[in-house]
Amino acid sequence: MTHTAPPGPGPEPASGPSPEDPIPCPEGAPPPQAYLPIGEHGIIGDLRTAALVGTDGRIDWFCAPRFDSPSLFGGLLDAEKGGGWRIDPLCGVASRQQFYFPDTNILVTRMLTEDGIVEVQDFMPVLRPRDPHHQQRLVRRVVAVRGRMRMRSLVAPRMDYGRAPHRLTLDGDLAEFTGEHLVVSVRSGLPWRPAGPEGRDAETAFALNEGESALFVLQTRDPGEERPREEITPVRAEELFRATVTFWRNWLAHSTYTGRWREMVHRSALTLKLLTHEPTGALVAAPTLGLPEELGGVRNWDYRYVWIRDAAFSLYALLRLGFTDEAEAFFDWLARSVRRCDDGPDGPLRVLYSIDGRSDLAEEELPHLEGYRGASPVRVGNRASGQLQLDVYGELFDAAYLFNKYGEGISWETWSDLVEVLDWLLDHWDSADESIWEARSGPHRHTYSRVMCWVAVERMVRIARQRGLPADLVRWTSVRDDIFRQVMAESWNERLGSFVQRLADGEDEQPPEILDAALLLMPMVKFLSPRDERFRSTLRAISEGLVADSLVFRYDASVAGDGLDGTEGTFSLCSFWWVEALTRTGRTEDARLALEKTFTFANHLGQYAEQVGVTGEQLGNFPQALTHLALISAAVNLDRAMG
Repeated sequence: MTHTAPPGPGPEPASGPSPEDPIPCPEGAPPPQAYLPIGEHGIIGDLRTAALVGTDGRIDWFCAPRFDSPSLFGGLLDAEKGGGWRIDPLCGVASRQQFYFPDTNILVTRMLTEDGIVEVQDFMPVLRPRDPHHQQRLVRRVVAVRGRMRMRSLVAPRMDYGRAPHRLTLDGDLAEFTGEHLVVSVRSGLPWRPAGPEGRDAETAFALNEGESALFVLQTRDPGEERPREEITPVRAEELFRATVTFWRNWLAHSTYTGRWREMVHRSALTLKLLTHEPTGALVAAPTLGLPEELGGVRNWDYRYVWIRDAAFSLYALLRLGFTDEAEAFFDWLARSVRRCDDGPDGPLRVLYSIDGRSDLAEEELPHLEGYRGASPVRVGNRASGQLQLDVYGELFDAAYLFNKYGEGISWETWSDLVEVLDWLLDHWDSADESIWEARSGPHRHTYSRVMCWVAVERMVRIARQRGLPADLVRWTSVRDDIFRQVMAESWNERLGSFVQRLADGEDEQPPEILDAALLLMPMVKFLSPRDERFRSTLRAISEGLVADSLVFRYDASVAGDGLDGTEGTFSLCSFWWVEALTRTGRTEDARLALEKTFTFANHLGQYAEQVGVTGEQLGNFPQALTHLALISAAVNLDRAMG
């Protein structure tokens, strides 16, 4: 089923914008807010990279040409040194609104003033799936909806996270910023003038009457490449707008979800698609780095990579919604990553990889950046890539099982690779590790890791039996049963009446009293029945100890001792896991109320950062893929339970 794109905002007017001198308003425009709240952003992208657009029309995060490239606009991490691109009225704004053009990832920011209303339409053109001739462009179209609007556009790139200088060249309506490794060109149809410190930024001011529009197009290239020949005229911009609408609507038409929460589920699906690197099939955890889990805190990480942990959740969500092409592409990426495995000191599988499968993601700090609202240090790379997290083996093999069951089936070559990885796991499953939450307090014997090691072996047994593939089933089932017995005997805390985060250490009779929201997944991965009294008791303990209304902490950091300073917010991911656990235990009315409450903590566009603070603010990297995957799973399963 295909959809024809509707018209854009109307035919281009005969007269375009007129240049204006930036004469101050009589009352003076208010200074821009240095840092917008994290949730006051929306995401646009072209399946190679993404940009964040604030509700005031600023772009303060953009890495090009890939998600993990150095930032070009990084004002989100340093308002002074990070750089950005502002488009706003000269005389200030009374109110702002932001929404997506229906069923697309084209973002519209409306600015309302006493003089009139203006829309900024932001998008990165995507014309067709897997386009071998894709051109990366960031298009900003400014349309006067009512009245006469006096506007300004200020482009202030800061290359290589603000570390690299650039040279500005102005040629009529072309502003070109040339650095050592990147050239950025912005065409506007309007004359530019130097601005900013040392005159290295470009600014233009213009006036729009009702129905008129102005157009800005940003492109990047390597210094040795020729300047793009295509000049984006207003007519061509309208063609790109319509084609991009068609692309997103045709893609979303493949969704099979028709349930109660269609708007939230489809926005999550569209967000996940934006976090996909189409040339490789990889799905990044988030498009940002350094956004804090506590305002002013030090828990600031780089999430622009692919976590193996996301694999099973991704495959499940994509397959449940009918996006089989994306599921297949992501599994192909997984299979290639496993094929590159080598037996290091921490096993054959890394926790996370770059988009193109590299695992050498050394972590470094950027001390010249102050961090979002002073939250430092700002880190690039991620030291968790060198940790042992045994749970990722379970997520990998669960993804293989799901793809084999609902997809086209795994190949003999992939099966052979998986068997080799499993052989290592059978010998090392009882090791201490850092597990799902990537603590930096040293390794422990984690319950969740044991559960997912059981999943790894159990899923391989299932695949072998379903397909008749060669396997050492006697050994496999023996180890599987040993893992299960250990969890049941050593992870249960009698006083709490709950499974807990770690097994007993040394001479301890009881495991430490640390609740862990990851254990909400025990019935979802089929380790326990949701009707099992031990799981029901664990759910009660977590509900009493980690849940604040519908917001869920992953664990109590003051008790767990995770080796990190500061505190953090509640994990949106865990909130949706809690909803699904309530659903599976038959508490559908409680689950429905919790889901509706959790939806209220999304931002104005239905998107989630990694965490939500206790006062409702978005915290951590934004938007986070795993949260939206959990949202889809919770909504789909609650729909099914409600009939």
